[in-house]
Amino acid sequence: MRLDDNHRYKLLKLLQDDPSLNQRNLAESMDISLGKVNFCLKALIEQGWIKAKRFHHSHNKKAYAYILTPRGIEEKAKVTARFLRRKMIEFETLQQEIAELRRENDKNNNHNDE
Repeated sequence: MRLDDNHRYKLLKLLQDDPSLNQRNLAESMDISLGKVNFCLKALIEQGWIKAKRFHHSHNKKAYAYILTPRGIEEKAKVTARFLRRKMIEFETLQQEIAELRRENDKNNNHNDE
């Protein structure tokens, strides 16, 4: 299993927005398995991009907060830039495909009118 930019971006964004999300909430938000979330979190902890802190005042003694480290914040900025570049390329490609389909559709409609 590999932690790709898509999962890295989504996970870092979710944790930056709400460090108290548990693994089940993360799995649901990302539409991936609980095991994949666990793998991703461990990978981010090993990289030093997040740290897990226990909630001391929680009724659930297994509850953690996943906090982005300064290195994690820096990595999130980098992965966000890569994610944005990729999405912009996808968007431009999609615009070109739509334009081609419209031309094809117009051409077909013009032939039908004759």
